[in-house]
Amino acid sequence: MKASTHPHYSEIRVHCACGNAFVTRSTHKGDISVEICAACHPFFTGKQKLMDTAGRVERFRRKYAKSDAGKAEAAKAAETAKK
Repeated sequence: MKASTHPHYSEIRVHCACGNAFVTRSTHKGDISVEICAACHPFFTGKQKLMDTAGRVERFRRKYAKSDAGKAEAAKAAETAKK
């Protein structure tokens, strides 16, 4: 590598608002402060809650419950026809 064309790649310290800190390497000069890291993000910690917006999950279940009931009746009718 030519020394004059590539940026300096050195170790830096990353600080999170939760208090977690770790060392990584970057071309950024100085320390980096972040609000959320992998140690405190709800997705990575398993504390994420799924929100049912306007009853969409319930509406989906009702829609496909009718479909499943129809399939069950058709299978039952086909089974009795074979006998």
